[in-house]
Amino acid sequence: MALIELDGITRSYLVGGEELKVLKGISLRIEEGEFVAVMGPSGSGKSTLTQILGLLDRPTSGAYRLQGRDVSRLSDDEGAALRSRTIGFIFQMFNLLARTSTLDNVVLPMIYSGAPDRETRAQELLADVGLSDRLAHKPNELSGGQQQRVAIARALVNRPRIIFADEPTGNLASDQASEIMARLKLLNRAGITIIMVTHEPEVAAHAGRIIRIKDGLVVADERNEDRSGGGIAVLTAPARPAPPAEAVQVAALSAAEFREYGASALRALAANKVRSGLSMLGILIGVAAVIAMLAVGRGAQKAIEARLASLGSNLLMVRSGARNMGGVRGARGAVSRLTLDDVKELAKAHPSIKAIEGNVGGSAQVVYANKNVNTQVTGATPLFASMRNSEPAFGRFFTEEEDELQARVVLIGQTVANNLFGEEDPVGKEVKLNRVNFRVIGVLPLKGANTFRDQDDTVLIPLQTAMKRALGKRFLDTIAIECETPESIPEVMADVTEVMRRRHRLPAQREDDFEIRNMADIQAALSGTTQTFSLLLGIVAAISLLVGGIGIMNIMLVSVSERTREIGLRKAVGATRRAILSQFLLEAAVLSTLGGILGILLGTSVSFILSTFSGWLAVVSPGSVALAFVFSAGVGIVFGFWPARKASLLSPIEALRYE
Repeated sequence: MALIELDGITRSYLVGGEELKVLKGISLRIEEGEFVAVMGPSGSGKSTLTQILGLLDRPTSGAYRLQGRDVSRLSDDEGAALRSRTIGFIFQMFNLLARTSTLDNVVLPMIYSGAPDRETRAQELLADVGLSDRLAHKPNELSGGQQQRVAIARALVNRPRIIFADEPTGNLASDQASEIMARLKLLNRAGITIIMVTHEPEVAAHAGRIIRIKDGLVVADERNEDRSGGGIAVLTAPARPAPPAEAVQVAALSAAEFREYGASALRALAANKVRSGLSMLGILIGVAAVIAMLAVGRGAQKAIEARLASLGSNLLMVRSGARNMGGVRGARGAVSRLTLDDVKELAKAHPSIKAIEGNVGGSAQVVYANKNVNTQVTGATPLFASMRNSEPAFGRFFTEEEDELQARVVLIGQTVANNLFGEEDPVGKEVKLNRVNFRVIGVLPLKGANTFRDQDDTVLIPLQTAMKRALGKRFLDTIAIECETPESIPEVMADVTEVMRRRHRLPAQREDDFEIRNMADIQAALSGTTQTFSLLLGIVAAISLLVGGIGIMNIMLVSVSERTREIGLRKAVGATRRAILSQFLLEAAVLSTLGGILGILLGTSVSFILSTFSGWLAVVSPGSVALAFVFSAGVGIVFGFWPARKASLLSPIEALRYE
């Protein structure tokens, strides 16, 4: 059984809508161990023939049997797997990866074949061709003859049975050409079949058989018995047995392939720093926007929660309402009144009521020495401190006894303390409140300003003192009810409503003459607004990511065009479609992931700057960082898929011919 058998092979191309026949029915037999030179003028079809023999191209018709198996209709991946294990290529233009070391160029075919001990094998071959001192050199640091020797070592690394050499001396000086031909002859003596394309008779003279092609037909098949070699030691590259036909299959993607793809991606980024940086910029801005916007939104939510917490937790506020008369609604409190008896009755309305108190409010002028301010006055009971998170920052709160005795004691807010006392300690000092002397016994904790007013611009006095001495009120303005848990609030509201309607003798058809405000409802409304705001900002950030993803897709399409010959080389040495797809997807993912990491750092920095210099509360959560990172990596994969698929579908021979 011959190693190679061709029966009626034709190859046609469509050029300008017309069929161009390059091969017109070629039948050949090549035995194992032969050294064959294929000669012919330009355009005769010799390169096309060797491309079909090397499984880089398919015949239009006819049968091609390699080791007895018809390989003319193999799929791309099956052809790549068979090339990887059986065939080695030596190209006229060397086709070395420009940004890759000599050692890595030789190792490349072993990555796709899954062979073990790659570096050891590559180093042995490079030593055999006299390049052991050039392992880390790039191709542009080697002479033409050295580059061709690297190509020979690469062709031998998987121990092929056949080597195809396309014009192996075409770009070399005469002394370098003689060295390369001597090495090819020694490889042939070691048992490897050599099929060489050349148009030089002196080069073809080294072969044992010369096949001449003209106009797509074999016009001569000659034997050449004078094949004496030089004195160079035989390379340690014996051909390994070829796998049986049924064993040729696509290998699983290995960790080494992933490492090589990652290294290739980083090399591509490093070689095109400006372009890579610009392509990452869109992802960087998008991720930074996501981080910063979510941090600001989360900070706003935290600020709202803190403001509400400063008012007290699980609170219900009962206020007097107004009735509609003749379609006109009266002023608040024009009909209904809240009394201390209401407080006593409501305390028994539901077992989940933790605490309850009444409050009155008004305004007053507070004077100390030659300074005076107008501020809000609140009359409250000692329960106010725990219910409203208002334990004094300095001094103490008033007692039940002081409330009953209508004591003239006052707690002042931070704003009032600053305006009246400056750096002076106010505790123990006397102030006039509406011309009545009061003794300052404490300073309320700092609560800050909200949308409506400055919560620290206030003073607090005992309820009885406020009603009978300071403000002259007979009725309460509000009743504050603290519930045990947030879950109990709806039940407490229902029972409070029932008690108040009964005390105010309201029939079923009449509406309530009071209002019950639920802090949880306010918090939910504000939180909903914050979430809507965060969602809006997130959509803007997502658009930035989308634009960045389109930028990556464009860059990857350019990269595919620039590296078409590299893709062809990788396919020629055994890369499958899946391997090429994985490589370019990984490159896109590396671009977007690096952009995502830089975006996370930028977004966190922006959040910190906003928090430090503008006073905005910004909270960067691990969840937002993880979301931004996953999103950025996903953008690279999604938008990199089309360019990667385009690269994987390239024909190896068309890619190698690409200019």
